[in-house]
Amino acid sequence: MSKSLLKFISCGLILLTLTSAISCVPSGSSLELRMTDAAANNHIMFVRENPPTLGNRRLLALANYYPDLYTFMQMQGTPRFLAETSKSGNRYLILYYPEARKQFVCRSGVGSSRAIEFSGPHPITPGELKTLKKIETGGVPTG
Repeated sequence: MSKSLLKFISCGLILLTLTSAISCVPSGSSLELRMTDAAANNHIMFVRENPPTLGNRRLLALANYYPDLYTFMQMQGTPRFLAETSKSGNRYLILYYPEARKQFVCRSGVGSSRAIEFSGPHPITPGELKTLKKIETGGVPTG
């Protein structure tokens, strides 16, 4: 075999191994949180289980990482949209429940690294509701 063919095969095997490793990351893991941080930061994400959206994957990973978020969702239900941003070492989440026209704001980085504070419910404005509907139908980019 030629050196270029061996190099091509080796590169292909490395790429295949990396792709397989990433696809085997369990949904809801802290590794998945780190892998999708950039895609989620400063975005509003639609949360749908089937087919799963980035918002759904992020929400599962966040609920796994923050036990209080999991407990909160057991009481309030799964939000239809999730927004994330970071500032001064804190992660901020906005959980949107458009059917009930309410949203909750969460702030992490309080006390222990897995603590999270909740604020709300706050009303969803008509403008926010319009934006959420456009995101759900694919009419608005989430960046």
